[in-house]
Amino acid sequence: VLVLLLGALLWAPWQALHGAPLAELSGDQDFQLFLHKNLEFTRKIKRDVAALQRVVCDTFQLCKEEELLLVRQNLGIAQVPLEQCHSRAFQAVSIRDGLHTYHGSLATVLKLLPGHAGLVETLQLDAANLSSNIQQQMEDLGLATVTYPTEGQDPLPASFSHFHHEVSGFFILANFQRFLETAYRALRHLACL
Repeated sequence: VLVLLLGALLWAPWQALHGAPLAELSGDQDFQLFLHKNLEFTRKIKRDVAALQRVVCDTFQLCKEEELLLVRQNLGIAQVPLEQCHSRAFQAVSIRDGLHTYHGSLATVLKLLPGHAGLVETLQLDAANLSSNIQQQMEDLGLATVTYPTEGQDPLPASFSHFHHEVSGFFILANFQRFLETAYRALRHLACL
């Protein structure tokens, strides 16, 4: 019994600190509305990324990461560090900056899948809109922000083969999907505070 009581005493302060960075916002109706709207928006973006992943799998037979790990090492694909979204001192800026990174990287996917340009462009627009939503919410809360210019250039050197571009598209979408899953969990956690 003493061990259980000690465990509970050690666990309780840790849990209280888990939500501490944004505790003053937990009851704010506008902030909660922002979170719930953008949770749904994030789910929609995840579905669109999954649809593009299926297209890449069906079109190029690139379906399994473990088969492409050696090629990945040579590509230098940008990947947003997910631990920023997991941290106890979570900041919405981590999600916003990640969305900005993937928005630019989707140019590779657009070149790779011209027949699915509508879906890729919708995904780019949705990523930009979610990033803008987060930017606006940060400004509404009086948090310091920085706005980045929109990039639309291909992040890969022209010297890469078509296969390298296909693999890059695969990993961009896989990384984006992981990022969205982490961002969704972070937003959901904030909504539960």
